[in-house]
Amino acid sequence: MLDDNDDIHPLFAGTPSSTEFKKLRKRIVRQTREAIEQYGMIEPGARHAEGGQTPKWLVCLSGGKDSYTLLAVLYELKWRGLLPVDLLACNLDQGQPGFPATVLPEFLAARGVPHRIEYQDTYSIVMDKIPAGRTFCALCSRLRRGNLYRIAREEGCSAVVLGHHRDDILETFFMNLFHGGRLATMPPKLVNEEGDLFLYRPLAHVAEVDCDRFARAMNYPIIPCDLCGSQDGLQRQQVKQILDGWEANSPGRRQVMFRALMNARPSHLLDPKLFDFAGLETNSIKLDANPEAMPKLH
Repeated sequence: MLDDNDDIHPLFAGTPSSTEFKKLRKRIVRQTREAIEQYGMIEPGARHAEGGQTPKWLVCLSGGKDSYTLLAVLYELKWRGLLPVDLLACNLDQGQPGFPATVLPEFLAARGVPHRIEYQDTYSIVMDKIPAGRTFCALCSRLRRGNLYRIAREEGCSAVVLGHHRDDILETFFMNLFHGGRLATMPPKLVNEEGDLFLYRPLAHVAEVDCDRFARAMNYPIIPCDLCGSQDGLQRQQVKQILDGWEANSPGRRQVMFRALMNARPSHLLDPKLFDFAGLETNSIKLDANPEAMPKLH
């Protein structure tokens, strides 16, 4: 089905014909569809929206390899009738010096992708509020997320959709483990604090290297994030290096660790809020508490 180059969305114009790329494309589409279904991202009633209102997703496009992959794969699924939602691409221009403001609108317009480009100078706020030597990511992300939620409401969207992939989720887990003292990561699906919007991460099962190979093979105009990329020694970069080392020594280690996040056993951890350790009883305690339950001898 995915090999029929006569029936494609314009986002897939110029698709490489190699067997390797076809396998890559199919894998990303399959993994994205699995995440959407596994985590219930398609809202109830969306598959039977005839005569009703089709849900709309705000697909956040930064210009990086991950967000290009996200946009293309969602359109692939919609094109194949597997994603019954409307898609609105959105780029938030945060006022970073040198940001090529025309690249994304021209890219989206040329491919007939409905979009909204929003300018909000959060860069100046971040530079003013964050002391020299500190990382920008937390404040930058918070400001960006607030604007995206506002745009989603203005556009009548039910969900904000981000391009975080499997490796982002793993790195966040280890950052929380090493620096935050908690077992937590980016969930594939959550509800915002106001309770009026979903946040989805459909690439949750997709490897970063696959996003990179896909976007580069499609020759999408990738825009680097110079704000974050200009900072050395970030905690995320350090964690990424650790994971890279583990993966080099034991190929497939990342996927094993990711599967562990999907296979939690609260009774084998140490959080009494997740498991009632105090309430555990042995058979002897149960029998002492209820003598009538003692086995009868015949």
